[in-house]
Amino acid sequence: MAETLKEKIRPRKKSRWARGAAILLVIAAVGAAGFYLWRYFNTYETTDDAQIDGHIDAISSRIAGNVIEIHAEDEQYVNSGDVLVRLDPRDYEVALEKAEADLRDAEAALQSSRIDIPITTTNTASQLTTARSSRADATAFVLGAQKQLTAAQARLDSSQAEVREAEANYKKASDDVARYKLLVDKNEIPRQQYDTAVSEAAAAQAAVDARRASVREAEQNIAVAQTAVEQANQRITQADASIESASTAPDQVRVTQARAASAAAEVEQKRALVEQAKLNLSYCTIVAPASGIVGKKTVELGQNISPGEQMMAVVPLEDIWVTANFKETQLNRMKPGQRVRISVDAYSKTYTGKIVAVGGASGSRFSLLPPENATGNYVKVVQRIPVRINLDPGQNADRRLRPGMSVDPTVYLE
Repeated sequence: MAETLKEKIRPRKKSRWARGAAILLVIAAVGAAGFYLWRYFNTYETTDDAQIDGHIDAISSRIAGNVIEIHAEDEQYVNSGDVLVRLDPRDYEVALEKAEADLRDAEAALQSSRIDIPITTTNTASQLTTARSSRADATAFVLGAQKQLTAAQARLDSSQAEVREAEANYKKASDDVARYKLLVDKNEIPRQQYDTAVSEAAAAQAAVDARRASVREAEQNIAVAQTAVEQANQRITQADASIESASTAPDQVRVTQARAASAAAEVEQKRALVEQAKLNLSYCTIVAPASGIVGKKTVELGQNISPGEQMMAVVPLEDIWVTANFKETQLNRMKPGQRVRISVDAYSKTYTGKIVAVGGASGSRFSLLPPENATGNYVKVVQRIPVRINLDPGQNADRRLRPGMSVDPTVYLE
């Protein structure tokens, strides 16, 4: 009996220990699985608030014009440099021809101004030399006229003295005639002696008249000499004025040089207008700034386009990225350079990339009406911060990704 009872008790103890060990093993396995699950889910962050982003190049005209050709349609793929639209170039061709004609006219004016510089320099130098020579001649003429005036005055003095002498001789001869008249009447002297005295008196009278004529001539010579002196002084004044005028030669040369500089500036201005006209003519051909898909086309043939008016858009597919709006509570361990796996809703394909940068502010701060938390009705809301993720090179080689597509990025934290 005792042995039979012991044999019954042993299996029960063994089964109880086996169940305990099994429970412990299950608990340990669940704990380990939970730990590994917690560790796994703590190694990445994901969000469904993300989309493909990219540039949308607006195509507009830089000039006003009439559309004569359209070479692109919506959803068409174009390469960089492909012609999209052509405007009527005739008005701008005429403007270019006018600008080129104005440039040639300005260049001719500049050439003439440059030629005037040495001519003006030579002429002003010659004028100054001539004026100085005229001043010297006028000075010499004044000296000569003054000498002639002095000589005329001397001749006048001499003639006046000769007049006095002739008058004295005439008086003596007249007195002799009067005395001889009395004597000849009394027959005290010969008649011939009286006639001789009368002749001498007549000769003395003629001498007086001649001397007086010499005086009048001398006076006229003085007047002529005085006029010559005045004219000579006027020539000096004119020569001085000419010298003063010729002395402005440097200023005249500078004026001519300034005109040439102004003409050169005018040439540069006209040349700039020619370049502007060429640019305007080139703007008649509107090309794609980058390779991509055409969209939002609004331009039509015959339409008059204004500068800045959008005609279409080009979406480059080579330069795209992902903008993921993570909750602010997910950014604790997120940083640039971390690997990202990207799942695109439109395709059953996974892409890879890396975080480039974290946005500078939450999306609400960039909204049209940012929140005003100081108004008193504040409700705390978990904010989302945009994170830029660049695709690895070659990820969009098939050009299937489009800006605006929804994606689910998974960021692997380090």
